[in-house]
Amino acid sequence: MKILYLGPKSKILNILQQSYNVTQTEEKVNDLSPYEWVISYGYRHILKKENIESAKNSIINLHISLLPYNRGADPNYWSWVEDTPKGVTIHKIDEGIDTGDIFIQKQVEFNNNETLSSSYNKLKTEIETLFINCFEDIFNGKLKCIPQKGKGTIHYTKDFPGVKSWDITVNQLKNERPRNNRRSRKS
Repeated sequence: MKILYLGPKSKILNILQQSYNVTQTEEKVNDLSPYEWVISYGYRHILKKENIESAKNSIINLHISLLPYNRGADPNYWSWVEDTPKGVTIHKIDEGIDTGDIFIQKQVEFNNNETLSSSYNKLKTEIETLFINCFEDIFNGKLKCIPQKGKGTIHYTKDFPGVKSWDITVNQLKNERPRNNRRSRKS
């Protein structure tokens, strides 16, 4: 089975390469037809409708938010600033930004002593573990998708105001950011 892995190298890529013929890239791709499965994790390009339609199976995306909250860029940051549910989601890619049907998701609990860095690393570990534990069920059709429910939120790269340090505690971050200066978009 041929798999295209879109995104930087990771633990997931290493696991897949043990059993499958995997091509990995961070570059923009157009034709997905040579691959049985396409997996996107940390991929920085938007796939267009014609790209999505060229895929043989659903394109699988790994996203470090509890969709429908914090679609798009910097989901870890926005989940703290806007106090939305935190977690990870494996879903199908469709024409929207992180709007596809959900294969599986998991809520993740944190404490206020977490930093942006530690919470990001925890989410990364959670999404990788979740995928490693369920990807064969996705490939074999045992894991059925469900539509996303609720409006949720979406954020774009241009919305991110930056942070002084990734080691800022999430409690400090919430106290520093004015509540009336949110730039999220309801979707």
